[in-house]
Amino acid sequence: MREAIFLLALASANSGISMRVIEPMLPRLAADFGISISAAASVITAYGLAAAIGTLAYGPLGDRFGKLRLATVSLFCAGLASLACALAQDVVSLAALRFVTAVFAASSTALGMAYIGDRVPIAERQPVIARFIGGTIIGQSLGPLVGGMVTDLLGWRGALLFVGAVFAVVSSILFFRTRAQWAEERPAPVHGNPYAVYPRMLASPRVRYVLAIACADTFLFFGAYSFLGPFLQLKFDLSLSLIGAILAGFGIGGVLYTLTVRPLLLALGQRGLVTWGGALCCLCYALATLSPLWQVALPATIGLGFAFYMLHNTVQTKATEMAPEARGAAVSIYSSFWAFGQAVGVAVMSLAVGVIGYAPAIIGFGLGFFVLGLWLRNNLHRLS
Repeated sequence: MREAIFLLALASANSGISMRVIEPMLPRLAADFGISISAAASVITAYGLAAAIGTLAYGPLGDRFGKLRLATVSLFCAGLASLACALAQDVVSLAALRFVTAVFAASSTALGMAYIGDRVPIAERQPVIARFIGGTIIGQSLGPLVGGMVTDLLGWRGALLFVGAVFAVVSSILFFRTRAQWAEERPAPVHGNPYAVYPRMLASPRVRYVLAIACADTFLFFGAYSFLGPFLQLKFDLSLSLIGAILAGFGIGGVLYTLTVRPLLLALGQRGLVTWGGALCCLCYALATLSPLWQVALPATIGLGFAFYMLHNTVQTKATEMAPEARGAAVSIYSSFWAFGQAVGVAVMSLAVGVIGYAPAIIGFGLGFFVLGLWLRNNLHRLS
């Protein structure tokens, strides 16, 4: 079980790289295609929408055919799609190919969380999920770094070729190391339409609250975070490699959270985590955008990663108990709303930046995240 969780975390790490690799290269894409940065951000929106759609498919299919098997096959397909992204001739074709990549790449995190839900008792689950999500966090921290450095060296096409090659390697490792375990998963017998479970879940008020929060936290957080790199580039004229390194601070903060989640839970409880997570997030967005020194952005992004997972990991744990009898489907619909919130958040932020500018828009979204944390403090019982 431990090896399988580790390998799924490794796969999730590469999916995290793929998700975040575009952000530091937005100025280069805008220049190469002769479009605005807001228009180039449509590539991020396309990826988020596809991840929302893809994860809806994986849960019921994972419950029926096995989570390890499905993750292995889908990651191989993600590798092929990412390699094809390097051939895109305009932003429309790149967004379409990134859409396809995300449909397959979205599998590992949702299926990995469902696998943990199947194997780990609820009393021990939040720290295990936090460590598993450490894979995604590491990937998301490396994503901007890879995107910035490889784009500076080889161009954005080289960066996407690199991501596709890593997908192929990771899917091969999963195949050789977990294939013998595929038969042990004992997929649940499902009769009729496997997706009929979704309407039944949505009939539950608790499920609707969890999904609404999943959408809101990524809408607010990543709507702002996706534009932090372009903001820093325009304000300080930094290189893409340096912007990628700064944005990688998000992953460092996330890893620090996974290392301290157990004592934090004992000291603050879940209500304290969501409250302080919202407050710290708002403070760090204000520091990153208002400081006259670009160096302040690095500790600020580390704080953003820590703050985001204080709130997000608490909601993740609630999601694994939405429907224990169909956990794969439950985690998939949760992950779908998570990805949808991010996609819509980036699209709305694109409009907000054009109307009120980068700093006010980013700080406004940060304030929204703080309000979300306060609401959760008083309503966390609705998610249980």
